[in-house]
Amino acid sequence: MANMTSSASAASVAAELASAPLEQVDALLERYAEDPRQQVQKACDRARRRRDKELAERERVNEMYQNMLELGGDGVVVGVDEVGRGSVAGPLTVCAVCLPPEPRIWGINDSKQLSPARREILASKIAEVATAIGICHIAPARIDEIGMARALREAVAGAVADTGLTPDCVLMDGNPLGAVPNEKDVVKGDAHIACIAAASIVAKVTRDDLMVELDAEYPSYHLAQSKGYASAEHIQAIKEQGLTPVHRATFCGNFLETGRLF
Repeated sequence: MANMTSSASAASVAAELASAPLEQVDALLERYAEDPRQQVQKACDRARRRRDKELAERERVNEMYQNMLELGGDGVVVGVDEVGRGSVAGPLTVCAVCLPPEPRIWGINDSKQLSPARREILASKIAEVATAIGICHIAPARIDEIGMARALREAVAGAVADTGLTPDCVLMDGNPLGAVPNEKDVVKGDAHIACIAAASIVAKVTRDDLMVELDAEYPSYHLAQSKGYASAEHIQAIKEQGLTPVHRATFCGNFLETGRLF
């Protein structure tokens, strides 16, 4: 076997092993199993570890899809998640996503477990694959008017309606809301159900982009960095400058010595 591979440099073999798709790794490992070069054998060890890691990741994602099918049933299934519930500025954002069983979106996960760059990549893949995506924003003034519990129900109903679908099952992250018909609530569903994870990713990317836009309008409030949550810099800006129209006044009382607005 060593004679068969001697024409390829050790560096080129290592590069081939490092870049090979998962489906080709086993064949390459078999090809280079008897290669005596140390660099090649180290590359084989790295390839085995990468293969094992990717297989475990695919098993995790396959389980998320299986959970979606088992809990959602055979009809139209929509996953729902929110972002921004605890922030003091910006909207409450809810996303609803309907995913087909195939193709699978490898790497899908609870958005909180993903880097911003990874979320962006996955959000693009979800947009390509999803049967439907719905988004609903509830503005700060509306949250102040009706409270968070009702705002959540409005946002969930709005996001599901925005898909244009009539779901047979709505799988929702968290505790029961009673926001839509056929609602089924799953605690930590964003980590265990494929369509809820997809909704969490799209909701997060969509709202984060919006907060960056709002930061350009109100640059001294650190909205791009804090995403509207109560970071130390954001709280200090509220104390020094008061509230803007994008703040939730009912969430900010503890930060204000006066009720002044921007």
